[in-house]
Amino acid sequence: MSERPPRVLVTKIGLDGHDRGSRIVCAALRDAGMEVIYTGPWQEIPDVVKIAAEEDVDVIGVSSLASDHLLMPKLMEALREADLGHVAVVLGGTIPESDEKWLREARVERIFHPGTPLPEIVKSIGQLALEVRARDTLA
Repeated sequence: MSERPPRVLVTKIGLDGHDRGSRIVCAALRDAGMEVIYTGPWQEIPDVVKIAAEEDVDVIGVSSLASDHLLMPKLMEALREADLGHVAVVLGGTIPESDEKWLREARVERIFHPGTPLPEIVKSIGQLALEVRARDTLA
């Protein structure tokens, strides 16, 4: 019996409606054999947490092009409160380098800037999904 493919939730929290990049990443992840749940823009944190739990995702990818990355600590806290602290969270988009340290301290596992090659994003998310499953197996 083979394991299910990695499950990835791709979303945009806050008021940023620019979703072309996130849709392109979704297509690349699907083409690589991952199961992708795409919410589209303008999501609220409680809704993202609910979808992540319902869909049993391994990784959440958040796209930010308009300072919505500032909401990441609230998302991370909401995930922990919902017993989803094991889910890996990645962030992509226009993220100032000066914000990367506190984002990593908030437990964002990877940050992808514009121009990151799609194969690199796919490989990284696939690896994170495996790490999440390994942690779950050990728990």
